[in-house]
Amino acid sequence: MPDEPESEADVAELVEAIQAGTDDVAVPSEMLEEPESPAAAAPRSLYAQILGMSIGQKIKLALRGNGDARTILLRDGSKLVRRFVLMNPRINDTEIVAITRNKTVDEDLLRMISEKREWMRLYQVRVGLATNPKTSLPIAIRLVGTLDERDVRQISKSKNVQQGVAAQARRLLFQKQQKTS
Repeated sequence: MPDEPESEADVAELVEAIQAGTDDVAVPSEMLEEPESPAAAAPRSLYAQILGMSIGQKIKLALRGNGDARTILLRDGSKLVRRFVLMNPRINDTEIVAITRNKTVDEDLLRMISEKREWMRLYQVRVGLATNPKTSLPIAIRLVGTLDERDVRQISKSKNVQQGVAAQARRLLFQKQQKTS
């Protein structure tokens, strides 16, 4: 297997091998296991190590790595690597909420999160997606309707959300006001 995947077929083959445990990609074991305590990890040296890795190593780390490695790989220049971080079975709800609230995150990651029911059941994920300017407008507008009145009110007044989302929030509040009067 080549060190650098050249096509989608090569990437799919590499991912399959990593998930099956039959790959020959070497990644330091301390990057695969969650540290006992936050002080046990050395993020700066970890960052430097990840910078020097090949795409294959980064993909393996994205699929199997610990929380610190996932956080660093979410900022990687390769969309491919960032996408595989979301496929890591150990990614937790707190990390997903943080991704949805990050205004610099990739639009594709937000779309992937919005397509997974397990994550969409979390209220904070829906709020994060609805208020993130990089979330596609149809998804954000749909999510506004699932939020509490307090959050809808905030969104309707916010300058940090897309205009269409704020307009939908105002529309929902107006409709609710019409029903009560």
